Amino acid sequence: PLSPSGAQTTQLLVQPPWTPAVLWDRVTLTCQGSGTPNATTWYKGGRRWGLEGPKHFTVTEIGTYRCDRPGTGISPPVTVVNERLVLQVPARVLLEGDTVTLRCRS
Repeated sequence: PLSPSGAQTTQLLVQPPWTPAVLWDRVTLTCQGSGTPNATTWYKGGRRWGLEGPKHFTVTEIGTYRCDRPGTGISPPVTVVNERLVLQVPARVLLEGDTVTLRCRS
């Protein structure tokens, strides 16, 4: 994705691609951006997290995650919850007029 200035930005992709992400879905986060994939820095709860290097991992704890790639900056946050009942929407940019599928899960 491009920022308004035309530069590529870092994105945090969620698999399965639904938001909010729920822990019991075995969520995988992938940091996407230019630069060296093994130079990814991960953040959890606003703090630099012990996990460094891999561009993706399977989440094992609830929290708010971000990643940073040299040259493209820090990603928008992704929150992983462990709620018993969730209403989910696709984890992609939605525009006015789009048809949206909602998932109610427990």
